[in-house]
Amino acid sequence: MKHYLTIEEFCTCTNTYSKYKDFINPYPQNPDSIVAIESLFTHLLNPIIDHFGFENFHLTYGFSSRDLIKYLHKKDPATGLKNGRICPRVDQHAAHERDRNGNYICKHQGAACDFQIKGVSSAEVTRWIIENLEFDSLYFYGVNAAAPTVHRPIHLSYNQNNRRAVWTFTTQNTPVKLNLNRSKF
Repeated sequence: MKHYLTIEEFCTCTNTYSKYKDFINPYPQNPDSIVAIESLFTHLLNPIIDHFGFENFHLTYGFSSRDLIKYLHKKDPATGLKNGRICPRVDQHAAHERDRNGNYICKHQGAACDFQIKGVSSAEVTRWIIENLEFDSLYFYGVNAAAPTVHRPIHLSYNQNNRRAVWTFTTQNTPVKLNLNRSKF
């Protein structure tokens, strides 16, 4: 099956990778990670792109290799701020990669990405995904209070178990699991 995205695009799309690319191997080392990423493409990203258009799809974060995770946890020397906010043990960006002790980096198998659809609210995209696709978890970050017309990316993951868990976040960045029967976006 044809995919709109390549593994290379998926593994090199982050700002942190662009900034430190001479020091980071961005690619999966476990072949099962590639299978998981291709399943994410097939079951979620291809249908999303088919519906909203490839020209509107913007991938903001794809695969997290062990090297990328190290740099995301480091602070930028110029700003003193961490390069990224990640939670590799649960967010599925590391797919099926293992740590140096041989344990899976993420306790949930599968693969994840963050993306936006240009010109479409994240709430509308989230609603469409919930109504039309089988997914593992979705993080809806809400509306940017400082700039309500700027829509935050959506985090979406796929694995064979597909929990259909939808999370949103408080202003203190605390995750809250939503009840799909009662939630409105």
